[in-house]
Amino acid sequence: MNRVLKKLRIFSEVVKLPHTVFALPFAFTAALMAAQGIPPLRTIFWIGMAMVGARSGAMAFNRWADATIDAANPRTRNRPIPRGVISKREVLLFSLASYALLIFAAWQLNPLCFKLSPLAVVITALYSYTKRFTWATHIVLGLSLSMAPLGAWIAVKGRIDPPGLFLGLAVLFWVAGFDILYALQDIDFDRSFNLHSIPRYLGVAPSLYLARVLHGLTFLSLIAAGRACGMGRLYWIGLIVVLFLFAYEHSLVSPKDLSKLDIAFFNMNGYISLTVFFFTLLDFLIS
Repeated sequence: MNRVLKKLRIFSEVVKLPHTVFALPFAFTAALMAAQGIPPLRTIFWIGMAMVGARSGAMAFNRWADATIDAANPRTRNRPIPRGVISKREVLLFSLASYALLIFAAWQLNPLCFKLSPLAVVITALYSYTKRFTWATHIVLGLSLSMAPLGAWIAVKGRIDPPGLFLGLAVLFWVAGFDILYALQDIDFDRSFNLHSIPRYLGVAPSLYLARVLHGLTFLSLIAAGRACGMGRLYWIGLIVVLFLFAYEHSLVSPKDLSKLDIAFFNMNGYISLTVFFFTLLDFLIS
């Protein structure tokens, strides 16, 4: 039993379970908007299962693909594969099983979700290789996570509508922006290992500016989604809170001080996604 629990802890470390707070709230926000209220419990359940499968599959595949890079990077060499507590084969099998869960959950939701699920697998897996050949790796990561709200919208509606696209764009810009911030930690390593990223090419100050621009586009996309869905007052109050959270996030880092990058990356972006979901839920429950 202890061995099983230890292995489960290792797998949870592989897929970074706490980072689920990034995309999952946006998926459920899209489901609320699409249903104009609380979706059926069955739909909520299978959206959750699809999210677990997609995210676990993508994270495990990334760890498998990047095992050599992670071992060379001082920041990541303590991850499970480099330190030898789990094998690459185990991680790859876990990734494939997780992607199978995504496809099965999509099949349970509706035909369009099922037809698009292989595309989700391809895009999320492709991201792991983009840093080897393009600076646009952050955009591809944003595209990967943007499928969370778009997929949830399709799960409820069975089709693609403008509000779902706006929410997808919001997540694409949001993730690309905070991933640029995250990549600031690895500028020197990326250059030495010939990996591609926006900070490697632009440097710190322009990268910080670009992240702010992308988060401004995130905010505009959330406005567009709210207008397209006819959201009420509480949703708009939530967006004001989000605006202040973005401002605070970017106040934490500067070209001369990157010491609070972890807080800006994890804490603040977790608060942002949860705020959007919480105020969207309140809007439907109270209005």
